[in-house]
Amino acid sequence: MYTTIVDWADKQTGTVDYDKLFGDIRTAIDEAHRDDTLKTVIKAEMPSYVLKDPKLAETLHKFRSSGKKLFLLTNSLYDYTAEVMSYLLDGERKAYPSWRNYFDIVIVGGAKPAFFNELRPFVQIDPTTFAPVTNGEIKHLTRDKIYQGGNVVAFEQMTGIKGEQVLYIGDHIYGDILRLRKQHMWRTAMVLQELEREISVSDRLEAQINDLELLDRRHRNLESEIDYQTLRLKKIARVLDDPATTAQMKSRLEEERKQMRASVETLRQRANLMDAEVDSLEQRIDRAYNAHWGSCLREDNENSRFGEQVNDYADLYTSKVSNFLSYSPLRYFRAPRRAMPHEI
Repeated sequence: MYTTIVDWADKQTGTVDYDKLFGDIRTAIDEAHRDDTLKTVIKAEMPSYVLKDPKLAETLHKFRSSGKKLFLLTNSLYDYTAEVMSYLLDGERKAYPSWRNYFDIVIVGGAKPAFFNELRPFVQIDPTTFAPVTNGEIKHLTRDKIYQGGNVVAFEQMTGIKGEQVLYIGDHIYGDILRLRKQHMWRTAMVLQELEREISVSDRLEAQINDLELLDRRHRNLESEIDYQTLRLKKIARVLDDPATTAQMKSRLEEERKQMRASVETLRQRANLMDAEVDSLEQRIDRAYNAHWGSCLREDNENSRFGEQVNDYADLYTSKVSNFLSYSPLRYFRAPRRAMPHEI
């Protein structure tokens, strides 16, 4: 939205305060979330906006059957949460007539990332009126109640579950993953919906990606050869400048230097051609992921900024929760050993 309005504003006369423009858009979006302008539309046409995963209920059941406790923590308030979760889970399995049966604790209005870095109190909510239930300080989180607000410190104290015992699954790098990993020791799993497209494109372009890697290796070899030849040229220059070098030796070295210069020039021309070929192939591959910014996880040979954040702060990442259905609930996921540049 911001870039579209910037494009429009650039075509108008006069100056534009882009910082204020961003602030106005952000305020409008936040207000649309708060006043139900957005959520009213979604609730009225749930299938158009919420993707229903047919394997989600089975996945949650598999976790519960293995003895794991499940909790729901969302920034949405209860009225919206109940409609979305009912759409996703109600009636999917006979043993779970309501979506609430899947979860041991339900927390709405969590205000993440404040849930992870502030000490807001838990408040019990009446699921019929959505109003707070005033029964004093919350000292236990129980299965039959709905809670709003709260904080991670109180959550750990009341449940006795903390640190690496928790796998927190979220889809927002700042609100869910980054702040949590910086300040607490919960394990994290990032839901990245774009991952399926990224993998699909990578599979389809496997031959071109392999060609790019081969070209890159050859280019590095060429650069190494150029460096080696350049060093030899410098050595020859030092010998030629040495007064002790005989005329016969100088004549032979001059001829060798001439040939070597021609060789280095040829190598540089080849490197330039290879540069152009690599750039062209990289652009074609990038456009296959996305016409504007390429892969969301990579930028040329490096991880993108987003890719770095996922790599640094998410213990696991996957395209949807139901992918865990393919693994034992007792599976311990280990990171693959990654070689450092000097090991390659």
